[in-house]
Parts: sequence; C-alpha cells; structure tokens
Amino acid sequence: MTINKLFDGVVVFAQVVKSGGFSAAAEAMGHSTSYISKEVNKLEARLGVRLLNRTTRSIGLTPEGEAYYQQCQQLISDAELAVGLITQHDVSPRGVLKLSCPVGFAQNHLKPIISEYLQRYPNVSLELDLSDKRTDVIADGYDLAIRASSQLDESSLICRKLYSSKAYTVASKEYISRHGKPYHPRELANHNGICYSNLKIPSRWDYVDNEGKAFFVDVRPKILCNNGQMQIALVLEGHGVARLPSFYMQAELQNNQLEVLFDNFPAVDIDVFVIYPSRKHLSPKVRAFIDLAAERLG
Repeated sequence: MTINKLFDGVVVFAQVVKSGGFSAAAEAMGHSTSYISKEVNKLEARLGVRLLNRTTRSIGLTPEGEAYYQQCQQLISDAELAVGLITQHDVSPRGVLKLSCPVGFAQNHLKPIISEYLQRYPNVSLELDLSDKRTDVIADGYDLAIRASSQLDESSLICRKLYSSKAYTVASKEYISRHGKPYHPRELANHNGICYSNLKIPSRWDYVDNEGKAFFVDVRPKILCNNGQMQIALVLEGHGVARLPSFYMQAELQNNQLEVLFDNFPAVDIDVFVIYPSRKHLSPKVRAFIDLAAERLG
C-alpha cells in the first residue's frame, strides 16, 4: 500500500459505521450512495480484508472491521484536534477516551462522574477498563488511569491527586467470635489473612504506630485474591481478616457489618491519583475528564 493512499476511504468508512448504512452516510456527507459504496469497496480491496458484512437491510462489522474502526475513530479525532490547534479554533472534547480504574472505586465514586462527563461531552466515546490489575498506561494505550496507593512509584508519568481514603484492617463479628480479636497488628501472624494479590508482597501489611513510626507485619495468607470486592465478601462470610481502602467497604462499615481492628493505631492514608503520560499537548477530552473528576472528588 502506498503512503499517499493510506487514509483514502477512512472517513467514509467511519461515517458508514456511525450512520448505520450507506444511504444514511451518503446523506450525512453530501455524496451519492454509489460513491460511498465504491469508496468502501476500494478501501477493502486495498486492505485485502472485508470490513463490513452487507445484507439488503443492514450492515455489520466483521472482526477485522471492528478493530479497524476503533483505530479509525482515534485517527479522525486526532486529525480534527490537529486542525483545530493549527487554526486556533476552540476544539471541544471528542474521540475515544480510554480509561483504567479499580472496580471498587469506579462503582462507589466514578459512576456519577462518568455520567456527567458523557452528558457534557456527547462527542466523546468511552472505553472503560474496570480492573484491579495494574496496567501499563503507555504500553496498553490508555489516555489515563486511576490508581489507589499510599505511594506511587511511576516517575515517568504525570499524576494528580483526586481523593484521600484510609486503609482499614477489618473482620466480621463471626470470625472474631471464633478466632478471637487481635489487638496489635503483629498478632495477625496467628490469623487468616485475605490478601490482595496485585500487591508486590500481598502478605506484608504496613502500619504506623502512635509515635508516627512506620512498620510492617507479615500475615498468614489463607486466601490470595485480586479483587477487593471479593475480599470483602470473603471477610463477611467469616473466612479471615483483610486490609483495604475504605472506599471498597463504605456500605459495610456504615451498616456495622464489619469491625475495624486496631482503631487505636493511626489509619494509613491511601490516596487516589489520576495518572497520564504527559502534561504537554494534553487533549481536550483528557483534560476535561481530569478537571471534572478533581472538581467532584476534591
């Protein structure tokens, strides 16, 4: 494929998918239906794959077409942004925003922010990855990620604090009645730990004494789990003790379903950050989301 034809038909193809058919795309772009059809046919021939499955009543993306369309959306969005920057026009947020966020924080805090963001900026589509697994923002192509940590260690990325939480060690009343209540973190060596496996050392929990000195304890891992909500469910069933940010268990704490252990020790801060690759040339869609999240969570 020659470079001068690399983008031929891309905008037409994307409009066909967006409009749901050739006729609607032709009307939106001010061309004839035959012109639109020929442009898509030439694009498919140049790529050597079928992008669309066609019937007399509808069209549908092939698996190759789906993958290609996702990239086309971003290309078109970036091109529109470039034109706006050059011509000094005010470019409103548009395109696909790819965001990674822990499950518990998204469900408890991010839902209203996402709803408001999409209502404010209808030209933005959202690709939301809810996972407690640590993601590589740059390698995985995320615009931004939300992370909860007592200390970030990604010096190559830009971070902005959004929210502060506390880490609590919790158990159910049933578990305490069967195994006894620990009064010092070092007693956890004799208890069943429900440990968060995405940490570097899941069974090592850090605390602060009343003089402000940090220390850690190695707990006995009865269960390793990579999801905070499942950890809470297992704690509620009486299977052990867990240590998690409070945003994972707000309802359970308010309803007195969980007992906070070691409340005579200062709670460790768990801050929530938004991180992104670069502050330079930050796109409007990313800047708008960061500003809204900071406003609502701050």
